[in-house]
Amino acid sequence: MLVRRRPIRLFTDRMILRPPRHSDFRPWMELRKASREFLMPWEPAWSHDHLTRKAFSDRVYWAQRSISDGHAVPLFLIRRDDETLLGAITLENIRQGPAHAGTLGYWIGEPYARRGYMREAIDAVVHYAFAVRDLSRMEAACLPENVASRRVLEKAGFKYEGVAQSYLQINGRWRNHVLYANLRLDRRGRTDVG
Repeated sequence: MLVRRRPIRLFTDRMILRPPRHSDFRPWMELRKASREFLMPWEPAWSHDHLTRKAFSDRVYWAQRSISDGHAVPLFLIRRDDETLLGAITLENIRQGPAHAGTLGYWIGEPYARRGYMREAIDAVVHYAFAVRDLSRMEAACLPENVASRRVLEKAGFKYEGVAQSYLQINGRWRNHVLYANLRLDRRGRTDVG
């Protein structure tokens, strides 16, 4: 018997968070292209075909498989008022068993940065991870000089845990990252479930 799961949709005051669709290609490509200079200092180097329809289709198929397999939940941030794509957030590297943990990654288009959208998205995904997926630990990492990312994580209840040496290749170079975590039962941090 085939069991169909309901599509994942998270709601915030101003957004709907949902998996990417093939029909999102043009808005995604235009936002990424317009935000390239803004995003490049913080992301791995883009492949030569990064903005192509084929590469985007591969992302959509990866998202569908990852959600079905339970390993990741990639979501687009869609503004409710006008259905504008603002960015994306992914709960990935989901580990059950003794770890019950996942890793958070995100990006926002330059026109929508510093308007509170990512904070709303992080809060929604953390709530989903703790209340629905029963995770007990959420992890995130960013470059030490990415003050905006560090600030949004701290405002969302993530605590600084240390530095990971040569953690990721960013813009073609191995870079150290600061590590943050949000624990479901950590009363020093702010969480709505527990």
